[in-house]
Amino acid sequence: MMKSLLCATALGLAASTLPFAASAQDNGGEQFVLISHAPDSDSWWNTIRNAIKLAADELDVTVDYRNPPTGDLADMARIVEQATASNPDGIIVTIADFDVLSGPIRAAVDQGIPVITINSGTAEQSKELGALMHVGQPEFEAGRLAGERAKKEGASHFVCVNHYITNPASVERCRGFAEGLGVEFGNQMIDAGQDPGQIQNTVSAYLSANPDTDAILTLGPTSAHPTIRAVQEQGLGGDQTVFATFDLSGEIAQAIRDDIVDFAIDQQPFLQGYLPVVFLTNYDRYGVIPSNDVNSGPGFITKDNLDQVEALAGQYR
Repeated sequence: MMKSLLCATALGLAASTLPFAASAQDNGGEQFVLISHAPDSDSWWNTIRNAIKLAADELDVTVDYRNPPTGDLADMARIVEQATASNPDGIIVTIADFDVLSGPIRAAVDQGIPVITINSGTAEQSKELGALMHVGQPEFEAGRLAGERAKKEGASHFVCVNHYITNPASVERCRGFAEGLGVEFGNQMIDAGQDPGQIQNTVSAYLSANPDTDAILTLGPTSAHPTIRAVQEQGLGGDQTVFATFDLSGEIAQAIRDDIVDFAIDQQPFLQGYLPVVFLTNYDRYGVIPSNDVNSGPGFITKDNLDQVEALAGQYR
């Protein structure tokens, strides 16, 4: 029932701005490519992959998901170039690093391929590249709002566990959190890497060396899961620290229920995958697309509203 309701909500959003592309008997077969910056190990992107599969099935299109296996952005740039050379009907791409990706993305636009940017980057960068629109979460603002929530709980000294420090958007989350707390952004950010054991050890060492830390921010399941274990190991759950994380997973949901994580910042990745496929399909078939960008987040998941989304964590939430 929840899955049907979620899908209906997304369809309603699309239908409120443009006609729904349902005439598969007259149209169909468009080929799109979605290119992310995520390494294979980042399970958070499974929600976006589920979303593009659902949209592709409903609209009778093909969406090819591509990513650099290790998260290397130079490799991602080459993937964008390869996708452009195949001349698809549309490209959906993240702006993980504007300097690295701006050339390949502009080349796709200049070739006449419709491009929608998602997730990383800003609406301003998307417009500069000539993309049709941007679907994502304003990262600095999301971090700032999270910091304000932590400040209301009395927090003033934080650590930001960054598992993807080469992505400028991740740093914006940490910077925003500092502003929301009302503190200067300095050395509070950990370059945690991708290895779960290393992340757990690094966080444990930081917390031991900085016992005044009363707020923890992680940037997704990759860094959240090991940090949850580090916090449990040091007995810092409950009201001793404000633990906030971006995004949602089954393990994060359970940690919210267990009073280890206070809240999750939900950028609703389902919308980042589903809506661009709907928009590009309608643009290809009917020449119509919304004139505005779409802010897919932030929303906040706490113990109060967890029941509504927990069953869908890792699938559609």
